[in-house]
Amino acid sequence: MSKVIAAEYLTLDGVMENPAWTAPYFNEELGEFQGELMASADALLLGRVTYEAFAGVWPNMPDAPGADIMNRLPKYVASRTLQTAGWNAEIMQGDVAATVARLKQEPGHNLLIFGSGQLVEYLRQHGLIDTYRLMVFPLVLGGGQRLFTTEIGSDFKLVSSHTTSTGVLVLTYERA
Repeated sequence: MSKVIAAEYLTLDGVMENPAWTAPYFNEELGEFQGELMASADALLLGRVTYEAFAGVWPNMPDAPGADIMNRLPKYVASRTLQTAGWNAEIMQGDVAATVARLKQEPGHNLLIFGSGQLVEYLRQHGLIDTYRLMVFPLVLGGGQRLFTTEIGSDFKLVSSHTTSTGVLVLTYERA
């Protein structure tokens, strides 16, 4: 059975919105963590906003680290408004939770989510997120969209942690 992994960039105060603030802290070390995660994925799950942002950039950067994997992976997009999608993507129609549950049953490795805060929250509420890879950056923004927007309880166990040379904490949690 596949796992759903949510890989999220966060500030110390839990903000995940518009992660341009990651640039000063992103280095080869963090890139290797992200590369390993992408290499273990069979597909991406994306919300519409993240899909549109990624689809507007990644196909135009074929030589960027990880672009070969990012561009070739199948993508499943949760959207109520998109009618069509390019970039090797399929729009999930109808019950997104049921679609993701079905995808988890298919043979393979992992279904990876980058960003896509509303999708992550929706899938969490349906018990479909298996692993959180949280990259916590050493800054505070004071406002913006947060990863967890409703009470979640203490249903996680820390599986691994690493601190990069730029002070980013890479934390991997699984459901307890």
